[in-house]
Amino acid sequence: MKRIFVLLSLLASFAVNASARDLPDFADLVEKYGASVVNISTTQTVRNTGMFPQMPNLSEDDPMYDFFRRFMPPRTNPHSGPRERQASSLGSGFIISADGYLLTNAHVVDEADEVTVRLTDKREFKAKVIGSDRRTDIALIKIEATNLPKVTIGKPDQLRVGEWVVAIGSPFGFDNSVTAGIVSAKGRSLPQDNYVPFIQTDVAINPGNSGGPLFNMKGEVVGINSQIYSRTGGFMGLSFAIPIDTAIDISDQLRTGGKIQRGWLGVVIQEMTKELAESFGLGKPSGALIARVEKGSPAEKGGLAASDVVLKFDGKTIESPADLSRQVAQAKPGKRVSLQVWRKSQNKDVSLVLGEMPDKAGKAASRPGKSTNKLGLTLNELSEEQKKELKIDHGLLVEDAQGVAARAGLSKGDIILSVKNQDVKSVEQFNELTNVYATGGVVALRVLREDRTMYVAIRLNGSKP
Repeated sequence: MKRIFVLLSLLASFAVNASARDLPDFADLVEKYGASVVNISTTQTVRNTGMFPQMPNLSEDDPMYDFFRRFMPPRTNPHSGPRERQASSLGSGFIISADGYLLTNAHVVDEADEVTVRLTDKREFKAKVIGSDRRTDIALIKIEATNLPKVTIGKPDQLRVGEWVVAIGSPFGFDNSVTAGIVSAKGRSLPQDNYVPFIQTDVAINPGNSGGPLFNMKGEVVGINSQIYSRTGGFMGLSFAIPIDTAIDISDQLRTGGKIQRGWLGVVIQEMTKELAESFGLGKPSGALIARVEKGSPAEKGGLAASDVVLKFDGKTIESPADLSRQVAQAKPGKRVSLQVWRKSQNKDVSLVLGEMPDKAGKAASRPGKSTNKLGLTLNELSEEQKKELKIDHGLLVEDAQGVAARAGLSKGDIILSVKNQDVKSVEQFNELTNVYATGGVVALRVLREDRTMYVAIRLNGSKP
């Protein structure tokens, strides 16, 4: 019995030692490349216009006095006009060349009056912002120094989901803090960030880590830590990094020209759902569905139309709208490209010349009216004033949505532009077009919602809404 106990103890000890040997050791990586990671602090002059609450008149004995003194600006004379104060923020960055070029996030340095870079040896430099790109959240900055320790650039496309990665940065101002985790996913698309195929990790990232490098186990930078998904403002296990090849491409353009050029089609696109794919006769829900083509755009000149589904762009398969957005943006303006689209239940090849992406924002929409149908929609025809404001010449306003229409995602304020690619100009016409669909069938509606155009698929279930 004693021999069995000794044997089990030896086996347990061996298992513990073996598992310890299997765990990664980041010490050599941090020792070799930690010096290339910097702390970035910025200052900005903020004008206080009196719109924000200020410290109330409290006695120093009041238990809330110290709170207001620390966290709220002191009371000022309301007739003294706007006051200015200095706001500061912290972030991270890393050195990409020995002569002082660094990468960080655009949101770290945007609108800063002064940018200070502090190295691990405590030297501080005033930095010049060479340029920044808000769409990818990349900024290139420069300090006047030489023989600086620089990072080694890796290849994000060779990353594997599940492999270890390391982040070094300055969370909450704690310089050169090291955290580690694994790659959770690749090619993630985030809302309002269609130009970056994010690397998702579970590496602990907190305020101040922004702009810092994400290393693979070879010590190569594969990404720039950019943002987190959180309901509390702190780390919750979902971190996102910009692939370093995307960042280097942007930084090269910033260094040489200071302006980022992106290809532009001039279309509004949306995801293909199973129901939409069925309604368009597609075998599977893939590709990018064109919901609107802008007037005078390269897409219109090239013959693309609403309801086309882009399956390939310049020979590359398009699985989702994010794929198309990235491929178009990465192409150079003026380049002739080929697209394969699904149109009227068959493939069609289209060739066109890309334009340059303009810097503009869309305009939002308005509403009024009344009339109900079997889909559960209460509709009203648009007035001429509304059409003019929305810059459209047809459409029906959704006053209310219930039943199958509501379940499909339609809501009050939506503008229905067409029923399966046929423009609708009256409530009677809409009812005629939808009444032909049998129970169980799927009808695709093209809908304008604020500044977005999209398709919504409604499956008729035969019951009253």
